[in-house]
Amino acid sequence: MESLLGIIFHSIGGFSSGSFYMPFKKVKDWAWESYWLVGGFFSWLIVPPIAAYLTIPHFGEIIAAASPSIKAFTFTMGLVWGIGGLTYGLGVRYLGMSLGNSITLGFCSAFGALVPSIYYDLYPTEGKISFTDMLASSGGQLVLLGTAVCLLGIAISGKAGMLKEKDFATGHEDKDKDFSLVKGLTVAVISGILSSFFNYGIEAGKPMAEQAVINGCNPLFQNNVTYIVLLWGGLTTNFIWCLYLNFKNKTIGDYTNKSTPITKNVLFSALAGTMWFLQFFFYGMGESKLGNGASSWILHMATIILTANFWGFYLKEWTGVSKKTFRTFIWGIGLIMLSIVLVGIGNSL
Repeated sequence: MESLLGIIFHSIGGFSSGSFYMPFKKVKDWAWESYWLVGGFFSWLIVPPIAAYLTIPHFGEIIAAASPSIKAFTFTMGLVWGIGGLTYGLGVRYLGMSLGNSITLGFCSAFGALVPSIYYDLYPTEGKISFTDMLASSGGQLVLLGTAVCLLGIAISGKAGMLKEKDFATGHEDKDKDFSLVKGLTVAVISGILSSFFNYGIEAGKPMAEQAVINGCNPLFQNNVTYIVLLWGGLTTNFIWCLYLNFKNKTIGDYTNKSTPITKNVLFSALAGTMWFLQFFFYGMGESKLGNGASSWILHMATIILTANFWGFYLKEWTGVSKKTFRTFIWGIGLIMLSIVLVGIGNSL
């Protein structure tokens, strides 16, 4: 029953994450950096403390009492992850919901499985599995196989993107005007690698989550206190970059431009930001039930990819492409999903 609840919670979180970009498509006459920043304020600054207030008694005192090193490391992981989150939005913009999410999250899944083990080879830690340990165990070998399959799936998805770009260049010029394979692949690779640092941030902030449980918090919600510090890092990165773009592109006036539907734009951006945060609200609940951070992360990635591709089909992102292009895309998605299953099984072993 506990595992079933974990899967349900992860599915809800994955659906929320895979769907969060949809409200942004309702924003009118604002630059990308403007609505991304407004949504980010809700994702990283406004909603997390509300969630913590509702679920964790005296969460502010827990953060204040935590050692500076714990808070600094958690914040730093948030800074690095923030770059991944920033480029994630650009990846979806340039590649679309289906391709952008699949490639980005495929990389995120692969590096989320490999990077920690390589780190523990360099800095051995009791109870942690190193890359050498992975090579010597059947579970570790399965993780490496899954990672290889993931990279193959990403390569095939990239090929599908090249075919899509070619199809749109010959007779479908009006389709998906933001589509750019080179820009999209570049930011998707960066995002996929750096986004995995969110999981490291959760681990870095574990002492705060454990203190919340000691204080009487329901273990389901223990990570909500960690998210506050972690997301401060994400806010810092995104705020600096979006504000830079506002001034560079002369879009700083978007927020007060009365010729645009300001109220609706803020509301849709706020909805997108809130939906984005809910993925981790439910992720924490799912992890507390499954009791396996690695497997939780893989399941989370899988549900996001499935949801994002559902919306990609709904938005008709692949309408007008050739059958060869669509078949290539399906093969890529299938291999990425298979890799996530393999990595999940390997981590559980």
